[in-house]
Amino acid sequence: MDVERVDNGINAEEGEYEKNGKKEVKGGGEKSVEEIFESQEVPLWKNQLTIRAFGVSFLLSIMFSFIVMKLNLTTGIIPSLNVSAGLLGFFFVKTWTKMLQKSGLLKQPFTRQENTVIQTCVVASSGIAFSGGFGSYLFGMSERIAKQSDDNGSFKNPSLGWIIGFLFVVSFLGLFSVLPLRKIMVIDFKLTYPSGTATAHLINSFHTPQGGKMCGFVNFPTFGIKAYKNKFYFDFSTTYVGVGMICPYIINISVLLGGVLSWGLMWPLIETRKGDWYPAGIPASNMHGLQGYKVFIAIAMILGDGLYNFFKVFSRTLTGLFQQVRGKQSLPVANRPSTSDTSKKISYDDQRRTEIFLKDQIPVWFSVAGYVTIAIISTIALPHVFHDLKWYYILVIYVFAPTLAFCNAYGCGLTDWSLASTYGKLAILRSELGQDFKTGYLTLASPRAMFVSQVIGTAMGCIVSPCVFWLFYKAFDDFGVPDSQYPAPFAIVYRNMAILGFRASLLYQKTVSYFVMGSLDMMGKKWGSFIPLPMAMAIPFYIGPYFAIDMCIGSLILFVWEKLNKAKADAFAPAVASGLICGDGIWTLPSSILALAGIKPPICMKFLSRASNAKVDTFLGS
Repeated sequence: MDVERVDNGINAEEGEYEKNGKKEVKGGGEKSVEEIFESQEVPLWKNQLTIRAFGVSFLLSIMFSFIVMKLNLTTGIIPSLNVSAGLLGFFFVKTWTKMLQKSGLLKQPFTRQENTVIQTCVVASSGIAFSGGFGSYLFGMSERIAKQSDDNGSFKNPSLGWIIGFLFVVSFLGLFSVLPLRKIMVIDFKLTYPSGTATAHLINSFHTPQGGKMCGFVNFPTFGIKAYKNKFYFDFSTTYVGVGMICPYIINISVLLGGVLSWGLMWPLIETRKGDWYPAGIPASNMHGLQGYKVFIAIAMILGDGLYNFFKVFSRTLTGLFQQVRGKQSLPVANRPSTSDTSKKISYDDQRRTEIFLKDQIPVWFSVAGYVTIAIISTIALPHVFHDLKWYYILVIYVFAPTLAFCNAYGCGLTDWSLASTYGKLAILRSELGQDFKTGYLTLASPRAMFVSQVIGTAMGCIVSPCVFWLFYKAFDDFGVPDSQYPAPFAIVYRNMAILGFRASLLYQKTVSYFVMGSLDMMGKKWGSFIPLPMAMAIPFYIGPYFAIDMCIGSLILFVWEKLNKAKADAFAPAVASGLICGDGIWTLPSSILALAGIKPPICMKFLSRASNAKVDTFLGS
């Protein structure tokens, strides 16, 4: 879904970052980052692209694709995995190089630039599992979802062949649309890109003489305490606990509040109006009953919040650029004052990073030619995949896509929020290459190496992600069915958004959303940071709040840890969260294979009340 923000508890601004007191310290006194690495030669961009890097990237891409696909088909909340990818890439390659070093076979040392290439490739590949629409618009076109939404229109069932072809046609568009903007975003505007900056600091800390400690995989058996009606139960999924440790507090609180409001208050009250507000004799899954309230209220909140943020970011972009041109320099960029200051000296780190970043230029004509070529191929090919799609629809999308790509890259650089799925309601567009360029800038990785890694990772994702989705689709007979293990809840939401469009039936609710969010924005950052996010609140409105407690437990763990030792929490919380997510997520692969083979678990564990347990004992005793 749309919630893609990460806050690792790290101050992302350059010159203000402190990692265990050994990196960039306020006020100076110790060597800066690039002074520490000054004795290390930066490898050529071709030498940053190694076979072992892409081998490890491929294995991690498979693992991360399962993790992202599982989250995509259950809650829709996907945390930023940049830090996790960089951390695990370091762990696996460093282990391999140490073994070779002991045997005397190591020919090329493991550098931070190679680590950045791995992180970029893994994020690009696993990102397709989210942006490919497997839990939203692609699966929303299926016959199964059409029946759930009482839609008798056309449908297109999933097939491995056309999905792979579709992804190859559309997934590379964002790379070429943002590529010409890399210098503007990273050097001229000095946008922070918090996730990319945090990942760069993590990678730098691993490769300094001081090094960085690694946390191993942490995994606990998943068990459930399902004691309450209306999906209020504690499932203790380590995946959601880890996600809760990575996501900001406000997201987790918003999810929990949305669950309480919907399943604790609204749905029970609306259910009492059965026979008055809606027919009493219809099935629970019928869209003309309670199910309709769940779906359409969630749609109203998603559309209202999404469109509001779209126009908000777009207006901020235009205003900022206008003021930039007039020389007021009021953009909220990193390490830059609100007014022009030409007398300020550039630090050694900035000089060194800018020199390397501008060294291996990618010609503008290459970006334009690539974009035009993909646009032509897509305009010709997509109508053959989706017969109802006209060629001029695609042409119009590609005309406006660069503008949306710029808005998304700019907004993500400022706030770490990606509005790609908001734009995706209006056009197919995915591009967050700016995060990776920021990471490369801070680790002296070549832009050419970053781009090649992104292309290879995207190609991997176009094959790996559909295969992972196909494994889920074939392994579980109730796939996409409400209240199943993998309900793909946003598939029906996206289908109904496509059916409704901007009908007047939602105008009132969206108007209220605009008014409320606009009023909250006027409260300023001090109080606005305590206001729940409507987009996050909308998620449990349809799928239930069963994961909210798990995520809040993650927030509680992080909160207590920061109170006890903030330095260690900042350093190791991302590693522990990655272990929780990956440890639980890895089991998804063998679980899917066992389900596909028709193998059932030999035992089942369940928690019952004393009265229910007595009935079970009586039944078994008879």
